[in-house]
Amino acid sequence: MTTVAALSLLPAFLVRPSSKFYSKKNFSGRDGIKVLAVFGEGGGELEKKKIWGPIFDVEDPGPRVPLSNGKFLDVNQALEVARFDIQYCDWRARQDLLSIMLLHDKVVEVLNPLAREFKSVGTLKKELAELQDELAQAHQKVHLSEARVATALDKLAYVENLVNDRLLHDRSLSESSVESVESTSLAPSTSSTSHSEMKSRRNSLNISGPVKPYHSNLKNFWYPVAFSGDLKDDTMLPIDCFEESWVLFRGKDEQPGCVQNTCAHRACPLHLGSVNEGRIQCPYHGWEYSTDGKCEKMPSTRMLNVRIRSLPCFEHEGMIWIWPGDEPPKASIPSLQPPPGFTIHAEIVMELPVEHGLLLDNLLDLAHAPFTHTSTFAKGWSVPSLVKFLTPASGLEGYWDPYPIDMEFRPPCIVLSTIGISKPGKLEGQSTKQCSTHLHQLHVCLPSSRQKTRLLYRMSLDFAPLLKHVPFMHILWRYFAEKVLNEDLRLVIGQQDRMINGANVWNWPVSYDKLGIRYRLWRDAVERGVEHLPFIKQAETGS
Repeated sequence: MTTVAALSLLPAFLVRPSSKFYSKKNFSGRDGIKVLAVFGEGGGELEKKKIWGPIFDVEDPGPRVPLSNGKFLDVNQALEVARFDIQYCDWRARQDLLSIMLLHDKVVEVLNPLAREFKSVGTLKKELAELQDELAQAHQKVHLSEARVATALDKLAYVENLVNDRLLHDRSLSESSVESVESTSLAPSTSSTSHSEMKSRRNSLNISGPVKPYHSNLKNFWYPVAFSGDLKDDTMLPIDCFEESWVLFRGKDEQPGCVQNTCAHRACPLHLGSVNEGRIQCPYHGWEYSTDGKCEKMPSTRMLNVRIRSLPCFEHEGMIWIWPGDEPPKASIPSLQPPPGFTIHAEIVMELPVEHGLLLDNLLDLAHAPFTHTSTFAKGWSVPSLVKFLTPASGLEGYWDPYPIDMEFRPPCIVLSTIGISKPGKLEGQSTKQCSTHLHQLHVCLPSSRQKTRLLYRMSLDFAPLLKHVPFMHILWRYFAEKVLNEDLRLVIGQQDRMINGANVWNWPVSYDKLGIRYRLWRDAVERGVEHLPFIKQAETGS
């Protein structure tokens, strides 16, 4: 519940400016709508500026305050008050701008050579001085209007959060149908954590200081670590996962295996060796290990019963997965295939010098695009007055407004997104369904160490399938992906440096940070050992 006084900007706005030099007049806009504007003594100027009509054809909203039975408003009424504030600010800003335009016309009129012939120099100076003062006042009002609009937008975002919290709370109190959930812009998730506790945790996010060692609970998931096409029969792929070194190779049955990247004999890195008949051979003394970690060959000495650590490792839908945790692996591996109708065009792997949580924070945020990616995919994007992320029932997926982009965080470290486009680098429509062509992206952020992430990136299109067969196209895709990523990296690396020195990278979350906040709350619940994780359906917790 929110008080009227705390929410409404109206009391400060309803005081109309003095009409000392101007009188109010009405004119008919398009479709007969009456528009209130401020004009000088020469009302005929309006006919000269009909081109301004579409800009100023806005009705005065008037001093409307939602009715309330008592001192407090419910969340929906509060949201209506905040929206009306923005409507009024928009109207006020247009009137201030119109005043400036009319004053500029008056300056031109005063300086007209024909008019000057009938006026003394002193009269001209006096009129110009008065107009200069009026212009200064009008410009000041425009700046004030800009500040009011910014304040109103912040207030609207705050009230929307209140509404979201109320909707979540109402859903937790009563079981509603799937249809009613889909008809709302926000919905809760099943969780053993209470609503008030979750809200408290969201409002007190503190991600600061040196990155702490990874909690063992975070390891008990299937992690994709490589694309199948990168692991040939005679190759090895060294990887780091949770600050431990591993190496991937294919065994005699051509199935992938993952073993400790350290020889049991003298701690030599195994990936410097070779694959021999489905066994990885140490380059130091030739000891050979199978995919289960057993040493099967020791040249020049008596055979001993030696084994190195290995991890459960499977190949599924074009990716290599490992289970680094101590708990028994889950029976199923999630599907990361692109939607039907898409063709995979690029699969890229990069090693990045940032902690994987910070990289996920960045990937789950689209509001930064028109400011950060000004030389790549967001070049020419306008800055919306309000950016929102709207979530359906599952809580970790949804869509961006006003961008035609669907996005999902898939535990433990995966971001899936579908972007509606008209041609590369251009957006169209209000939702992905309204777009004729799409780009689908997969980002996997493997936690290599506390300041290093192995990124797996896959890009798919539902158009232009022949691009896949153009020579050297993969080089172009990689160049573009690296260019986009470098625009983010310089910022995220800066965040990481300040975080290590004590700054809180989640110090002041706002409404469009919703998906990133939910990732952080999910991760916190995992580390605390919560039985039913927040924002996850019950049926998904066992997969």
